[in-house]
Amino acid sequence: MKILVATEKPFAPVAVEGIRKIVEESGNELALLERGSRADLLSAVADAEALIVRSDIIDRDVLDAAPKLRIVVRAGAGVDNIDLAYAREKAVVVMNTPGQNANAVAELVFGMLVSMARNRFDGTSGFELKGKRLGLQAYGQVGRNVARIAKGFGMEVSAYDPYLDDSVLTAEGVTPVHDLHELYSNNRFVSLHIPATPDTRGSIGRDLVALMPKGGILINTARKEIIDEASLLDILAERTDLMYIADVKPDREADFLALDAKRVMFTPKKMGAQTAEANINAGLAAARQIVDYFTTGNERFRVNR
Repeated sequence: MKILVATEKPFAPVAVEGIRKIVEESGNELALLERGSRADLLSAVADAEALIVRSDIIDRDVLDAAPKLRIVVRAGAGVDNIDLAYAREKAVVVMNTPGQNANAVAELVFGMLVSMARNRFDGTSGFELKGKRLGLQAYGQVGRNVARIAKGFGMEVSAYDPYLDDSVLTAEGVTPVHDLHELYSNNRFVSLHIPATPDTRGSIGRDLVALMPKGGILINTARKEIIDEASLLDILAERTDLMYIADVKPDREADFLALDAKRVMFTPKKMGAQTAEANINAGLAAARQIVDYFTTGNERFRVNR
């Protein structure tokens, strides 16, 4: 089987070598396309039976150009860059690699949060995180790691996740919350860990953020699509005590910066998974999942059933 690694943002060399070893030791062939153009990708997938990608767009055109394709694995958690429904129509299995970059994203949450708490280290007095309340919207792999780090800071952590039983949260020292309004109104900091789906796109805006206590900080290391930018801008203009930090530039970045550049922070590009460890872990997991699928038919991490 030919397994193509097609990444605009290449894996680290050590990850590529690890992927190659897994693929070739299983009797499969590895092809590599790094920083290729759209035309390069459409050409490269023509004879590929499996595809490993990162944030690369896998849409109808790519899937139509890959008649032999059986499986696509996103080396990471979010899969909104892949047309899941059309892949299902084409009988192509799509998987992700949940948890492989969770710690990297969680550490970024606190890197950005500490920077804001200390006024971007401008020499003025900031505040400490100890004893403050942190609410998590979703308690998946990233949320769990955020909670773990938060407890090390001495923070009080609660979480809203309608898909989990309360016992899962309480066993890890996290207070369950059953209403989003309660999550926002009772926590100075709210960290978002929901995927971008038809139900969540544009779901975070004025109505929820307006409930946050004085000095509230909204933290988004998920997807920009979950934010209602217009209404978030409105409440930030009205509540000059609120802050917004995100691991992705909003479409209306200039409007956010015009409000008060000291109250917003955006990474230049999505950086959550950009650590050597996450890079390696996700790439190797993707390769193993493909080999396992070809060998045993295991679809454990399939996301387009």
